[in-house]
Amino acid sequence: MSVAENIVIVESLSKQFKDDLGAFTVLDNVSFTIAKGEMVALIGISGAGKTTLLQILGGLDSFDKGTINVTGYTLNALNDRKLADFRNRHIGFVYQFHHLLPDFTALENVILPGVIAGDSPTALRKRGEELLNVFGLEKRKTHYPSELSGGERQRVALARAMFNCPALILADEPTGNLDRGNGELFLKYIKTANEEFNQTFLVATHNHQLSDGMHRILYLEDGIISPSEDSGNPRTS
Repeated sequence: MSVAENIVIVESLSKQFKDDLGAFTVLDNVSFTIAKGEMVALIGISGAGKTTLLQILGGLDSFDKGTINVTGYTLNALNDRKLADFRNRHIGFVYQFHHLLPDFTALENVILPGVIAGDSPTALRKRGEELLNVFGLEKRKTHYPSELSGGERQRVALARAMFNCPALILADEPTGNLDRGNGELFLKYIKTANEEFNQTFLVATHNHQLSDGMHRILYLEDGIISPSEDSGNPRTS
């Protein structure tokens, strides 16, 4: 078995923020890779730059130096239009707050990325129902966000993130608003997505239960990434 291909390659990434007091380095010459099918946790204290790093990888924020290649796309080389297309087709986002549209049903929220991409109504519904079934929400597809529990809303957000079969899902504190039971359930469904669809994840979290369920951990401190030892789940293809 060969080692899985790296679909995220970050080399010498640096990012500064500037204010009236001067420049503050949030990412300092950061380099790392993520292989296809890996589940990687990103751990750091609040303000360490985890969200900034996820936004950069997802094409939502700029950076000062370095090179980022995600699933064959060099982000430095993409203009705004191509970045928007890259985000919609190749990146899925899950946030601490689910950001579901309140006037859309669970199914309508899930298929929204496909609507933007111009998929056919039949294909949209089929894919949306498939994902809701995978995440145990087959009986909730016509319910609105206000009719769902917090854990159910976050699973709908996960299904939406997966709709376009993205190369990478970026999750920013996805269990931050969930109780322990729903946090465990969310981890279960992340693992399901990984095992059944070979879905790749980078998850920023303070939840050690969640990070311990990943294949590998990256620690972000003082702008520098430090890798952990592999947790015993090497990815092969």
